[in-house]
This record gives sequence, C-alpha cells and structure tokens, in this order.
Amino acid sequence: MASEEGVPVELYIYDLTNGLASLLSPAIIGRQIEGVWHTAVVVYEREFFYGGAGVTSCAPGSTQLGAPHQVERLGTTFVPFQVFVDYIQGLATTTYTPSLYRLLEHNCNHFSEEVAQFLCGAHVPKHIVAQPERDLPPPLRRALAALLDTLVPDADQAVYADGVRHSRRASPDFLTLNSQIEEARVASAELEARRSSLAEKLARKERRRERRRRRHAGPDDEMAEAVEAELPAAAAAAPGPSARDAALDADERAAEEQRRRARDPPIIFRDIDGVQEFEKLSKALEGETLSGEEQQSLDELQQYLVQGEGSWVLGDDFLSFIGRLLAGGGARAVAALRCVAAAARRDDVALLLHQDRRHHALLSYAHALDTRPLDEQLATGLFMCNLFENTSSSEWLLYISEWEADGKQLSNIRVTTKVCVHCLLSDDAELRDVGTALLYNVATKEVKTVVFDEVCVELCMAALQLLGGAPAEPHAWRALAALARLAQHSPDVPQLIAMVGPEPAAYRGTSPRVDEQIDLILQRVK
Repeated sequence: MASEEGVPVELYIYDLTNGLASLLSPAIIGRQIEGVWHTAVVVYEREFFYGGAGVTSCAPGSTQLGAPHQVERLGTTFVPFQVFVDYIQGLATTTYTPSLYRLLEHNCNHFSEEVAQFLCGAHVPKHIVAQPERDLPPPLRRALAALLDTLVPDADQAVYADGVRHSRRASPDFLTLNSQIEEARVASAELEARRSSLAEKLARKERRRERRRRRHAGPDDEMAEAVEAELPAAAAAAPGPSARDAALDADERAAEEQRRRARDPPIIFRDIDGVQEFEKLSKALEGETLSGEEQQSLDELQQYLVQGEGSWVLGDDFLSFIGRLLAGGGARAVAALRCVAAAARRDDVALLLHQDRRHHALLSYAHALDTRPLDEQLATGLFMCNLFENTSSSEWLLYISEWEADGKQLSNIRVTTKVCVHCLLSDDAELRDVGTALLYNVATKEVKTVVFDEVCVELCMAALQLLGGAPAEPHAWRALAALARLAQHSPDVPQLIAMVGPEPAAYRGTSPRVDEQIDLILQRVK
C-alpha cells in the first residue's frame, strides 16, 4: 500500500439530491444550483466523513448515496498511517463528536477541509464549504440533516473504535476484526499478542534509530523512512493481524497518556481569569468603532469566556477578528492574547483551534514572536503553555502538517519550538519562566512524530544553554526534566549532553527532585 511516492488522497463529492437540485432549485429558491454537496476524504482505501452520527469510515463509495458525483484528486500524503489514525480518533472524540455537528457551521465539508489540510495541505472547493448558508432554506436543511444521519447502517450495523463509526455492511470482514479487538481486550490469551506487537514496535524503532546513527539524513529522507516503516505495519487498514496490532497500540498510547499526565502534570498558568481578561479587552477597545462583524465576534467572546457558553458560539469570523487585533499590536493585542490564554484551559477550545487550520491567525503571529514587544511575547507564551491543560489542544501545537505564511513553509510543531526556544533563552526572567514551562510541557508530552527528532535536538541545545547560565532551582529542574525525556526520544540528545555540557552532575545537591532527573539523564549518557 505504501511507497516512497506516498499515498493518494481523494475527495468524494456527492449530490445529496441525486440531480433533483438542478431541476427543482429555480422553483424552490428562485435560482438554480447544480447540487447539494456532501464530501468525504478517501485515503488508505477507506472513506472518512462526518455527520450527525459523528466521524464515520466505510469502504469507498459504499454509503447509501452510491457512487460519488465527482472524484477530485487532492494530492499525496506522507503522513504515517498510525499518525493519521490517532489524528482521526482525536477529531472524533473532541471537535467532531455527534453533539457538535451543525449543518451550517460545522459539517461534513468542514471535516473534509480539515482532514485534507492535515494530510496534504489541500482544500475543499470554497463553493462547497459555503453552500449551506448560501443556498439551503431552513426546511431543506432539516431534511438534509436527517439524510446525513442515514449514510451508514443503523447502530446494530456499525462498530465503534475510539469514537469513529465504521460500517459493517460495507466491509464484512471489519466486524470480524473488531470482534477480535474486543476479545483481545478481555481475553488473557491475547495478551501475548499484545506483548509481541509491542516488542516488534520497539524493534522497529531501534532499527530506525540505528539507520539514523549510520547516516545523516535530511527531513525528506526521514519522512520517507517513517512512512516506509509505519504504513506496512498498518496494512492499509485492512483486516488482519497488523491492523489488530495498530488498534492495540492505540489503546496502549491512550493508557500511557493517562499515566504520563499523572507522572508529569503540565505546568499551567491558572491565574489568568477569563472574566477579568475580557474586561481588559473591552476597555482596550473603548472609543474604537467596530464593524458589525467585529462587534459580533466580541459578543461571542463574552458568551464564551464570561457566560460560559461552549466554543460553538464562536463564529467563522472570530479568528479573523482576533487576527486583526494581533496585527494592530499594543494593548489590544496583549488583551486578545490573554483572552485566548484563558480560553486555552477550556476542554472545548480544540474546536476553535481546528478552525485556525484555515486562518493560521494564532501561529502566524506567534512565528514572528522575536519581533514583538515583551508584553506580547509573554502573553503568547502563556497561551501556548495553557494549551497543555487538555490533550487535544496540546496535540494541536505539535501537528506536523505544513502550511505557508509570508512565503515560508511552517508547521505547528516548528512554531511551537521557536516560541519555546526564544522564551527559554530570554534575558527577561518572567519570559524565561514561561519558556522553561513550555519546554517541560513539550518534552514530557512524549509525542511521536516523524520530525520530533529534529525538535529534540533544538530543544536540547536550548536547555543546555540555559543550564550553562546557572539558573535557579525551578528552572534548572524543568530543564533537566526536559532533557531526561528528550534523551528517551532521540539517541542524539545523550551525545549532545556529553559533548556540549554542562555536566548534569554539576547540579547535584540542588534539590532531591533535581537529583532524580540527573540520575535519569546519566542512565542515557554513557
């Protein structure tokens, strides 16, 4: 299934009316529309879409809609299959749950847009995304919402895996596979299969490390190597032992995430109060004439931060409004950043963050952090630290898919790394405190991505530079704890610690918790 050329990504475009919209629309809405569009993304030989039942996968073209009206090639992805599985499961359990479905502002086409951006940086045609608001009268909207709920079999004809609904009828063997998975979770005989799977995974990881030791590879080579190693193990989501192992690995990762949070709770700045920060923003905007859209976005922010409404109240123009405030700089930008820093601790902020995959308002601003005034830098760092309150929002900071800003190819993880290093090495004590917190949060996240080895090296060098300046105990502990975790991620980190220095043992005796991290590091540094 996988090759160095990548995996094709296609957009299936369906006309929900099967041609009737073109014939009847002049009489119903006074103008002609070609169709009422529903889209799905097809990749790894499965079709993924979103509706009132949540995120669903099935064999391509096997829903009740039949064959697609049009198939559009979006591009090619090099995202490892297991990374994609984790991503889809994350969407299905956070921002694309059944309860969050909205026909106008959060529908199948928005889901396809987001997945296409993640896989290959492609877009769903704009006229499709904008159609519900523009072309569909309320009675037709209700009818279409009901139709979308029936695109896959009823509950007794579907199985679920980490929030994703999978069609049985479209893929008979899929039921057998999921039965095996469920049996594996409760039957002692399957525990041996899990141990074998984990052993193979560790062996595969060690083989990749060994190859990296023998040669210096660029980012493109490492991406190809990761795809080659990961995709065959997933067997393209087809039934079989490797797909079963992938599901078991997902269970292991979920359990490990819970253990990690208990062992290494993130460093969060909890003194940022949403009500107070909104009042500061309102005061900063006093005397300014806001457009109707801007006033609406401000009202939406009040509903979210002050009145406690869900993030669904934040409309499509909200991030554009925040982007304009940030671009203006000064007190307005600081107040806006502190508002989103307060919002970052909300468990539903992921819905807003995923909207930013279209605008990149937040991270485009953050990428130019070194050109911003100190108070704006500090507010940006606080926002990023607080995103580690919840798993879904912290993972957003570490996405690897690329996007363009000012002619540069960026990614969330690279922007996050830049902000972390800049704050960490700042001469300002308050900003340095935020930087060490962000370093600790990123390192203890234990993220697995195809570019994280590069990030490990960059963060390691910054942490060593900080330690060379004899920081206070809290900052020394954060830096050493980060180095201990980074040394587990990348074989290059222990070598850098040994070659660059300072010696971790130089901090021994500072505190018991510092000594504990030194011992962990020295286990890796030979």
